[in-house]
Amino acid sequence: MTINSNNGSGRISVSQRLSHWFSEPLGQYLLNHEQAMFEKFLPDLFGYHLMQVGLLHGDKLILSTRISHKFIIQLESEDSIQEGIAMQCSAEFLPIASESIDVVVLPHVLEYSVNPHKILREIERILIGDGHLIIVGFNPWSFFGIWRLLLAWRDEPPWCGHFFSYHRIHDWFTLLDFELVKLERSIYRPPLRNMKIMKKLEFLEKLGKFCWTIFGGIYVVVVRKRVVPLTPIKDLWLKRRSMIKSGIAEPTARTMDNS
Repeated sequence: MTINSNNGSGRISVSQRLSHWFSEPLGQYLLNHEQAMFEKFLPDLFGYHLMQVGLLHGDKLILSTRISHKFIIQLESEDSIQEGIAMQCSAEFLPIASESIDVVVLPHVLEYSVNPHKILREIERILIGDGHLIIVGFNPWSFFGIWRLLLAWRDEPPWCGHFFSYHRIHDWFTLLDFELVKLERSIYRPPLRNMKIMKKLEFLEKLGKFCWTIFGGIYVVVVRKRVVPLTPIKDLWLKRRSMIKSGIAEPTARTMDNS
């Protein structure tokens, strides 16, 4: 996806402009909060392979993982190929074997995708049973959502994205048979560029966590892929085999009275 450059120098991708926004003071403020949230639960997720989709934030969010093999997939919309990136592809068609990844991280990917539900289906395919998916998103029911309503007409990130509420995300991952492990919201201050004013509004963070938790500007959702149990038919067969082996036979409808 691309948007027009304001300086007339050509067309710049949304991902590039979003990365630039996160490099500014307000964006760095958000990144620090997201890193702090990841540091709380990422060390408790184990496995062999961790994959992050998209170059946003680089590897800053996944530094606290204990998983030794971690890599980043660069999206097709991210123009400049960076050194050390495993591959470049679409998030909707990942060249990854089914049931091979333990943890997948999606930092602000769904908001700027054409088909977010298809991305989640692809993630479900590559995750192992009991594997984890971590979604980072902007909350539409917050000051960030209000700013989006006011500034979306400018067609600039992050306001040009589609902010999905947690309830919408919950509906999607429930249909895909994921279960919620962790939900945390943060940033209850309005997204002001003036960091001095933001500092003065610091009291809103503590107040928001106690009084209006659902209105945090960003959220991190951790879900686990459920393991579908074997069919009851096999369980019944195992039970019958065990009974026969011990010399106990169950009566059946074909048993006849010889008397």
